[in-house]
Amino acid sequence: MEIVCPAGTPAALRAAVKAGAHTIYCGFADETNARNFPGLNFDRVEMRDSVAFAHQHGSKVLVAINTFPRAGDEAIWHRAVADAESCGADAVILADAGLLDYAARHHPNLRRHLSVQAAAANADMVNFYAETFGVKRVVLPRVLSVPEIAAINAETEVETEVFVFGGLCVMAEGRCSLSSYATGRSPNMNGVCSPASHVEYHDHNGVLDAQLGGYTIHRAQKGDAAPYPTLCKGCFSAGEKTDHLFEDPVSLNAEQLIPQLQKAGVTALKIEGRQRSRSYVTQVVRNFREAVDALEDGRPMPQGMLARLSEGQAMTTGAYKKTWR
Repeated sequence: MEIVCPAGTPAALRAAVKAGAHTIYCGFADETNARNFPGLNFDRVEMRDSVAFAHQHGSKVLVAINTFPRAGDEAIWHRAVADAESCGADAVILADAGLLDYAARHHPNLRRHLSVQAAAANADMVNFYAETFGVKRVVLPRVLSVPEIAAINAETEVETEVFVFGGLCVMAEGRCSLSSYATGRSPNMNGVCSPASHVEYHDHNGVLDAQLGGYTIHRAQKGDAAPYPTLCKGCFSAGEKTDHLFEDPVSLNAEQLIPQLQKAGVTALKIEGRQRSRSYVTQVVRNFREAVDALEDGRPMPQGMLARLSEGQAMTTGAYKKTWR
């Protein structure tokens, strides 16, 4: 199976290639991609040079243009598609139906993948995107179990890509109304979830409040670590109980489900983390490359190598097994 690795910078892309990633996904330094953070992403020259570097070493590059264009400003997104093709990208990852239509009509030779942001969670939707817009691969949302993925693959010839490691997003795959409400900036329109510009910490007699857009998301007692205030991973009070209401601050790790995902017909394994360091990228890619190669060669897969790279050093298989309380 193909390993699809994140790269938030040209340096991370080179690290991923050297570590053995089959494919790298990245985005331009603007609002056309859903990881639009300061200091991340690629200008046009960096993208062209990075694609050339990847191709020289046998890797592919996918350009994520996976936010939803604003009415009246579609030209920004159209230009990103054209630039991705001129930079030599192997495919673009798109979510918006209008942008998919534009790419299919104006750039028919540019391979199109459907972003997880589109949330195509059944075979009918997958086949619709393939038949209507010529989509060749669909990134499935992180709400499906392995049997559900197998059922989709049994009814489509479209390639499927699934997340196997990194952050979990429970808010309809990026269309987070809560983050938009708190900060006025939409993950799906502006490409920013819980932007750092809206984060504040306040000390109240030794208790540290972590706030997002003026809302207290977490309260840490003296000596406890204060987490980054992401709404879906915040700590909330309901009745007499205070806990992580939507999602615990843990990472997805499905490395031990790789054989099951292979049997389910999955084409590609996707790693989340375009905000992560070169060191993180290198270690995660090496681990998953070793696991995939071992599976293909009939050898035992390595275990437990990624625990210290997980959020809070805690991991879950998420919806793959649906074991949450």
